[in-house]
Amino acid sequence: MLVGAEAEALLQRATQKRLEKFADLRGKIVLPGEFWDVVVITAVDKKQEVAYQQQLSEKLKRKELPLGVHYCVLVDPPGQKIGNGGSTLHVLQCLEEHYGDKWDSLTVILIHSGGYSQRLPNASVLGKIFTSLPFGDPVYQMLDLKLAMYIDFPIQMNPGVLITCADDIELYYTGETNFIRFDQPGFTALAHPSSLTIGMTHGVFVLEPSSHLTEKGDLEYRSCKRFLHKPSIESMYQSGAVCLMSQSSPSGGIEDSVLNSEHVYTDSLFYIDHTTAKLLLTFYKQMGKLCCEIDAYGDFLQALGPGATEEYIKNTEAASEAGSHFMEIREKIYSLLKGLPFNVILLNNSKFYHIGTTHEYLFHFTSDRKLKRELGLLPNIFSICPKSAEDLEKSACIIHSILSHKSSVAPGSLVEYSRLGSDVSVGTNSIISGCCIDVKALLPPNTFITTLSVRIGGEVMYASMVFGIEDNLKKNVTKLSDIHLLHYFGISLIECFKLWGLGVSDQLFSGHKTALSLWTVRIFPVCSSLNGSVEVSLRILNSVKNMSLFHLDGFKLLSVEEMLHYKDIDDMLRFRQQLYEEITLQKLKEKSDM
Repeated sequence: MLVGAEAEALLQRATQKRLEKFADLRGKIVLPGEFWDVVVITAVDKKQEVAYQQQLSEKLKRKELPLGVHYCVLVDPPGQKIGNGGSTLHVLQCLEEHYGDKWDSLTVILIHSGGYSQRLPNASVLGKIFTSLPFGDPVYQMLDLKLAMYIDFPIQMNPGVLITCADDIELYYTGETNFIRFDQPGFTALAHPSSLTIGMTHGVFVLEPSSHLTEKGDLEYRSCKRFLHKPSIESMYQSGAVCLMSQSSPSGGIEDSVLNSEHVYTDSLFYIDHTTAKLLLTFYKQMGKLCCEIDAYGDFLQALGPGATEEYIKNTEAASEAGSHFMEIREKIYSLLKGLPFNVILLNNSKFYHIGTTHEYLFHFTSDRKLKRELGLLPNIFSICPKSAEDLEKSACIIHSILSHKSSVAPGSLVEYSRLGSDVSVGTNSIISGCCIDVKALLPPNTFITTLSVRIGGEVMYASMVFGIEDNLKKNVTKLSDIHLLHYFGISLIECFKLWGLGVSDQLFSGHKTALSLWTVRIFPVCSSLNGSVEVSLRILNSVKNMSLFHLDGFKLLSVEEMLHYKDIDDMLRFRQQLYEEITLQKLKEKSDM
């Protein structure tokens, strides 16, 4: 069996084949069975639903997706958050309502993209599933990539639903003649060999013993005894989840340092056949309105397999919320699903990448040489840059942007959908998204900045959020007296308020007053121009960096939460279109001058 560089070359070739196959289908009407019957993207609220629908319409208009397919955005019910498990149940109900008896013959892909991406705020604006990637013509987004990587699934799949998330990438090699088949009843999950450390932050499969003693292939079909959700290393050993990688096994899914050592199989996506989907739907109808969050992985998969026990029901450590109602729901799901077939497909030559945080986003798109080779990622994609792609810093990334020939972007930084003037210098490890900077600006290392168009009182205005890459937007405190525990660019928020001439009060925060955070703090000025918005937010940044005064009391201030509420999708897409037209004209001019 091939290992190391040879296995990696096979993985790279298989990935490129799938990308080419998807590229051939873009803009064409697909034949029945050739592609998904239905592509579902979930949204957390009506604002997100509208944003997703607009972007889908634009992609279809530009013929960036296969045609003759039903693409739909389904929004979670209003009120209490229901998690991706609750969202899955809601989607099943919507499918039945829309298709009636016909839905039992459909192949459906369900991509969970609801949520506000607080760990990757540039994805908060237009959605994780529409995050741009540094390759493709036109530029690929996560939606394109996911559909490309699963291009062979529908034809090998019985009617049912494939469930995946919007912020991960699965690359895999299955052998020259093997295909991944989703044709078994119950649940079928993909599994990737990973280190025990990775297993602690993912779901881990405890496999039933294999019935035959042959060496591992690239693709194996196994039964699963039990599923562990974000387990400790001790529990992985105790449950029998830890396997030994033999010398003859391919290494695609495991780093070289892990090869020939102990490993576990971690989760990514899973499939449910139509009978199982109907079982879950009946349960949802009986429950009526959900009043807590359900996790599609932690709550569904932990109920499966002959080794599953009720022990996890009371373990709310990894759960988003606890309480008697939550426990009751978990117990009912356990009773409903226990005993259903639990199949696992081992992809022994595979890679799983998560692109859900600023650190992961920057690393994978600027510094990760393996992913660059596997996907053909480029340092400069559909952009006008001061240097050619060959000379551009190999560990910087420029997507769909126009940079003056005198501007500079340091290694490890990413610029997307932006225009940078001649006196702009971007420091290392920074993200610049949707910005127009035409003033002299020195952005320090580890800076995140993105501009939103907001519609307030019928008028389009602009607001730019700026944070440190290390800032934790999810951390919250319950009392005003504790806001010193929140830090902005490493400085206590209390100290920042003093620099900005702001008095501490409830009015400085939007939303629920018992969840005070960087997400809800009102510190970003509303401006009349795109350029002016960035300029003011950079002055906020400089005041903190230099510990100098910059009073904000004369501005109308918004929190990130409010910026997303008031966002004007049309205007932001219009700015991207303007960049597109200018870049296209410039490239045509360059071609004619050659």
